[in-house]
Amino acid sequence: MEIGIDSFAAAKVSSDAGDNVKAISELLERIEHADKSGLDIFGIGEHHRKEFLDSAPAIILAAAAALTNRIRLSSAVTVLSAADPVRVFQNFATLDLISKGRAEMIVGRGSFTEAFPLFGYNLDDYDEVFTEKLELLLSIRTNEIVNWSGRFRAPLRNQAIYPRPLQNPIPIWLGVGGTPQSFVRAGTLGMPLMVAVIGGETHRFLPLIDLYREAGTRAGHSLEVLKVGLHSLGYVANTSDEAVADYYPGYAETFTRIGKERGWQPVTQARFDAQNGLRGALLVGNPEEVAEKILRHSESLGGISRFTFQMDNAALPHDKLMKSIELIGTKVAPIVNRGTK
Repeated sequence: MEIGIDSFAAAKVSSDAGDNVKAISELLERIEHADKSGLDIFGIGEHHRKEFLDSAPAIILAAAAALTNRIRLSSAVTVLSAADPVRVFQNFATLDLISKGRAEMIVGRGSFTEAFPLFGYNLDDYDEVFTEKLELLLSIRTNEIVNWSGRFRAPLRNQAIYPRPLQNPIPIWLGVGGTPQSFVRAGTLGMPLMVAVIGGETHRFLPLIDLYREAGTRAGHSLEVLKVGLHSLGYVANTSDEAVADYYPGYAETFTRIGKERGWQPVTQARFDAQNGLRGALLVGNPEEVAEKILRHSESLGGISRFTFQMDNAALPHDKLMKSIELIGTKVAPIVNRGTK
């Protein structure tokens, strides 16, 4: 199983330009450290909000490519609904050349909606615009010369699109939340699936993953192609008590604040503990228990190919994030890989 990290490039509280220079510098240091710690993948999200610095993930990943040698570099996710698929492909093809074949993209609709008005799209077209743009992106990946037409973009007539990536094809995963249609779409297209699990009990996604696999096999795709990955909130420290003490205060502040936008209840210690239990979505603890939980999740979902931690949403200092990355790479990943052989 591939193990990695996803980051939303959290900005410093002040959002002062100098502080954000430091935040980006530290993020690049963490990506370099993840590479040296033996992790397989590092993903950068895409948001267009004051509290994040990841509005241009391909640029961050290109900077990381110059500092790393082995780790794969991905978006997490590219908000394809609000982007031009031609530019998305060109950006990641260029990243693939810079990284010598280590680029990937996870495409989706994102967990926030601010990109729609920012780039002139209507939320009433939420699903239709994504479907159309995904079709175009996959066509560009397959064909150097593209002929295509749709509602939301000017048509392409015998249009050559460059550069071409080193990998053929460059990997494109579909990032999903909990919408059954998204799971069926990924299976029908034969795309690997990245499931964002940020709350509840992870095993509840099994019926949706079964839909994905059933749709994929009906469309003629092999189970080897139909990969499933999980993206979850997590943090690893030397002991469970240390991990919870480090992570909970910032997590509670962040998700209580976001919850005010979305109508969620405020975070409490009891709810956190339930989420961090045997079947809950959170993976906060020592290396052994976190590794065992990943293996339980994989077994409950019929086997997963990739697991990525999102840990920079709890206002943790850089040194603690660095240590957690090291523990995931040197302690958690070996246990998981022994358990999946």
